[in-house]
Amino acid sequence: MKKRFYAAVLLAGVFSSAGAVRSGSGPENIPASASMVQAAQQEERTVVSPDGATFLKVGLKEGNPYYKAGRYAVGKDGRKEVVMLEESPLGLLTDIGDFSRGMVWRKEETGSRDIRYDLERSKFSRVEKKANTLTIGLANAENKEMAVEFVVEDHNIAFRYYLPKQKETGSVRVLREATGFRFPAKTTTFLTPQSDAMIGWKRTKPSYEEEYKADAPMDEPSQYGHGYTFPGLFHVGEDGWVLVSETGVDSRYCGSRLGDARDGLYMLEFPMDEENNGNGTSEPAFALPGYTPWRTVTLSQGLAPVVETTIPWDVVEPRFTSEHKYKMGRGTWSWILWQDGSINYDDQVRYIDMAAAMGYEYTLVDNWWDNNIGRKRMEELVRYARGKGVELFLWYSSSGYWNDIEQGPINIMHDPITRKKEMRWLRQQGVKGIKVDFFGGDKQETMRLYEAILSDADDHGLMVIFHGCTLPRGWERMYPNYVGSEAVLASENLIFAQKFCDNEAFNATLHPFIRNAVGCMEFGGTFLNKRLNRGNDGGTYRMSTDIFELATAVAFQNPVQNFALAPNNLTEQPKFEIDFMKEIPTVWDEVRFLDGYPGRFVVLARRHGEDWYVAALNAGKETLRLTVELPMLAGREVNHYFDKSDGAPAMERTKVGRNGRFKFTLLPDGGAVLSGR
Repeated sequence: MKKRFYAAVLLAGVFSSAGAVRSGSGPENIPASASMVQAAQQEERTVVSPDGATFLKVGLKEGNPYYKAGRYAVGKDGRKEVVMLEESPLGLLTDIGDFSRGMVWRKEETGSRDIRYDLERSKFSRVEKKANTLTIGLANAENKEMAVEFVVEDHNIAFRYYLPKQKETGSVRVLREATGFRFPAKTTTFLTPQSDAMIGWKRTKPSYEEEYKADAPMDEPSQYGHGYTFPGLFHVGEDGWVLVSETGVDSRYCGSRLGDARDGLYMLEFPMDEENNGNGTSEPAFALPGYTPWRTVTLSQGLAPVVETTIPWDVVEPRFTSEHKYKMGRGTWSWILWQDGSINYDDQVRYIDMAAAMGYEYTLVDNWWDNNIGRKRMEELVRYARGKGVELFLWYSSSGYWNDIEQGPINIMHDPITRKKEMRWLRQQGVKGIKVDFFGGDKQETMRLYEAILSDADDHGLMVIFHGCTLPRGWERMYPNYVGSEAVLASENLIFAQKFCDNEAFNATLHPFIRNAVGCMEFGGTFLNKRLNRGNDGGTYRMSTDIFELATAVAFQNPVQNFALAPNNLTEQPKFEIDFMKEIPTVWDEVRFLDGYPGRFVVLARRHGEDWYVAALNAGKETLRLTVELPMLAGREVNHYFDKSDGAPAMERTKVGRNGRFKFTLLPDGGAVLSGR
């Protein structure tokens, strides 16, 4: 399969003028006839998805390359084009030439691709689909060449740039990209801003933890003036929805973002110079021949293709293979409620015991363990946990020279020598994973650090969770030991300020459509304490119902989930709540979007083996009554977890109608779950 994939993807296997794949050293070997070039200057090229419903058009206008995309709608007047991305610019400006203007069309090739892979750590455990492809070859005024590769699936488009070796020049620095996304004027947005650099806790931002605005106008400037982080969701009125992101970012490029809109055009921007305390360049560089990451677009009239998209993983390949078998699962985590004071031996024993009682695989020991427990006692704690059938994750700071973090362990993970020594010790003790925190930037230098941590950790059989970090961009498929990233306004914020509790339902009903649609999300949620502190008697007050919290365990996808349960929940909560949390899986074979609107409500279903779980969340201020089609559960008995009229949790054994319809009643800040076991 790998050989077939690379034959289809890599432009090192180039095309003959007759359309057959042939060998060569790069796209520069593609012969271009004068008639082909002349025709290409005069008209667009169109690629249609395998189902015939999604279209991509690529062309040149006065030497400027562009693309546009949309869908075909069928009405009483026949089929018509619905443009959802208007003419949007393409190109690169580099230190070896300008590939964004004055371009001529040299060559082109269309083809198709079979996409097949297994991926336990994503939304679908098995992906099988087809795509159509277009590769165009362009040349600038200096006769230097660039190619753009497009992949068009049903509802999905991905594209990236390729630069061949330019005579004796073997490397390139990309000064900026001309890549843009232009939306119709009627579009509203669901975006989260990029923060200033070097602000926040101990100067650790940006870390993808800003607040979303729903249905905002495009001409409203971003909060900090730096645009928006990926992914971005756009509502093109009655025409439908567009989700924009990027994937395949690794040590060979930087992470990017969207700038503020100008006349509906969002340009791709590189990191700010100030990120990571000014260390590292904002401009990426790579060896020639080489590629940029993929930019991805998901578009449809309804929201199901957005929630269910797999485009972030369809176009990437593993960066390395592993000799280790990694086990996904559930974990307990003292810090989220008991905070820094709980990082001591005795409290960690309590959380390990809770994990054992719940049948969970893991316990996460958070910051300061090196000071408050110490390495010798940590070795004892690992042995104690393993004796209980529980494995440990240990927390580390990524910091070295770009923030002011004091929480230990520090000054280890950024340095390859100390990092490898530490990982040998972790392996010797039997630790199964690490959580690495506080990165604060998207520069290529930081992407190298993410990849280096993952690579070294795999050498020692360690899984990796990232926190205070960037968006994962295809990493579930690229790195076998990668098991989650925060990169969201996550559960810890509910403890820090009441306003986040007040807005919990709003944010929770955004994530399946945006952040969690493009990558796993280590949220650390499902609180059952009503007061978010150690004694369940102070601190912030949770507004959501218990059933809402159970539903988030289904609605949020991450292959290793550290839930916000506390030991008191085992005796204070109804038994059916604890039993549900004992049974909940964290890996899924399938997801289906059923109903919803971002920031208002969501109903989705996930399948684990033969078992279906349906989660419903309501962010509205009024009780919501829905009838939902559940063909996968038609005629089956299910456990129905719901809120009584007074908000008290309840569970009943009931049956879905033979027609597959089920009626949900969702209180404000409430939820429901069906478990079809």
